[in-house]
Amino acid sequence: MEKNKSILLSAIQPTGCLTIGNYLGALSQWNKVQKEYNSIYCIADLHSVTVQHNNKDLRKNIFDTLALYLACGVDPKKSIIFVQSHVYEHTQLNWILNCYSYFGELTRMTQFKSKLIDGRKNINIGLLNYPVLMASDILLYQTNHVLVGIDQKQHVELVINIANRFNNFYKSKIFTIPAILLSQQGSKIMSLLEPTKKMSKSNINKKNTIFLLEEINSIRKKIKMAVTDSEEPARIYYNFEKKPGISNLLTIFSCFTGKTIAELENEFSKNSYLEFKEALSDALSTVICRLQRSYFEYREDESYLTRIIVNGASQAREYAKKTLETVYYVLGLR
Repeated sequence: MEKNKSILLSAIQPTGCLTIGNYLGALSQWNKVQKEYNSIYCIADLHSVTVQHNNKDLRKNIFDTLALYLACGVDPKKSIIFVQSHVYEHTQLNWILNCYSYFGELTRMTQFKSKLIDGRKNINIGLLNYPVLMASDILLYQTNHVLVGIDQKQHVELVINIANRFNNFYKSKIFTIPAILLSQQGSKIMSLLEPTKKMSKSNINKKNTIFLLEEINSIRKKIKMAVTDSEEPARIYYNFEKKPGISNLLTIFSCFTGKTIAELENEFSKNSYLEFKEALSDALSTVICRLQRSYFEYREDESYLTRIIVNGASQAREYAKKTLETVYYVLGLR
């Protein structure tokens, strides 16, 4: 880590196959930002246990996620890559920050309220406490910048409130107050069949979602089936209110090719929806095939992947234990 660079942290849960939204919103950007920041990338396995699962699946998903990190250009020589549960300071600080967090502010979190609205029964406390563990993840490393999607912005704002509350109570700058770096791309990728809803790996209908490790033929079929509209003659232009389906496909096309929406509108001004979808499928296939080749090369070498996360945990703990020792000292626990 270089002394003249600020610290950036970002994380993804290893809860199964990652989507093109995960790629555009996080993974594709990590390679770029690791050149500018001292980057710390977490595989947030503790967050993932808010949903009960098979432990064998979680172990596999951790290695899958790490291999995808590497395939997307994250360099373990330039960045710290670690598994959250391997750095036990996260859970130690979590308990302390619980005592500086308020029940009311946690119940106001939009994501938690959405689960109540869904009518779920027996909601576990981990889903309520999720933002406090997230605060521990961020504050342990004296993080200057947090790269998140728009759906996590409210959680990071709570992290900032908790950090300020702790610092003000002890009249000392114990925690660095992080700045939010919003990842715009991934938050704009919508469901293929329900383009007013965000694309999600947890969607029950998998036809809504494109996964990074999905077979190319399957991806092509999903693009072909994606919702457009009934406008006659077919017109390809961006207007999310009137044409959410086409607008979503234009966004995906733009993100994967680097072309602007205006350039794509001009390029396909005389094409049918089918021709447009075929071109989008080709563009997606080119990027995803390259990523998958790299992924499978890394995934086959579990000993190499193990060395990365063991070394990453060791590096991460050097940061984490300093912060926790300081917190324990001001609390009178040392």
